[in-house]
Amino acid sequence: MLQHLMDYLSGSHLIALVNADPLWVVAIVALVILCETGLVIVPFLPGDSLLFTLGAFLPTTTLSPILIVALLTAAAFVGDTLNYHVGKGAVGRFILRRQWLKTQHREKTETFFRKYGAATVFIGRFVPIVRTLAPFIAGLSAMPRKTFLLWNFTGALTWCGSFIALGYLLGDLAWVRDHREWLALGIIGVSLLPVLTAVFRPAQQEE
Repeated sequence: MLQHLMDYLSGSHLIALVNADPLWVVAIVALVILCETGLVIVPFLPGDSLLFTLGAFLPTTTLSPILIVALLTAAAFVGDTLNYHVGKGAVGRFILRRQWLKTQHREKTETFFRKYGAATVFIGRFVPIVRTLAPFIAGLSAMPRKTFLLWNFTGALTWCGSFIALGYLLGDLAWVRDHREWLALGIIGVSLLPVLTAVFRPAQQEE
């Protein structure tokens, strides 16, 4: 059965899946981006790798790269804005009391804020964990809404645009075209490692 699965994912099948209904693929990536940036309790989702992989597959579709960047920028912007308002309200204080945030993750993000100030909302887009916690802590610290929205928008556009553009440009290279499906599987596989670590580490600590 495993061999059949690998046979299906190899060759042109994965590309055919993207070509069959690329908008569904974009919708799934947008949902992951929205959850990673909007839900402070899931900072381990693979946003970077999915943006790059989607960009690498774009040359095989008829979708407009500009449209895709706009859609995913909107998802990232809405996610951070939601996270900011959660942190700013009673829910944010409830999450802190329940200690649902790992101490090391919060301390890492607070270190960024001490070093870069409000620009952490922008810089944090490119740093896993910080990307998810930065808008939440910005809300907790009562960062002015206009300041947050400015850094939020520029960060979302730069993050989505740069990773999709990088994947798009590299995806047109001959070697990448010939091995696109395996490259995608490798990137997604590596990006899932933090998820597996987050799942199994609590079990190990309990032992």
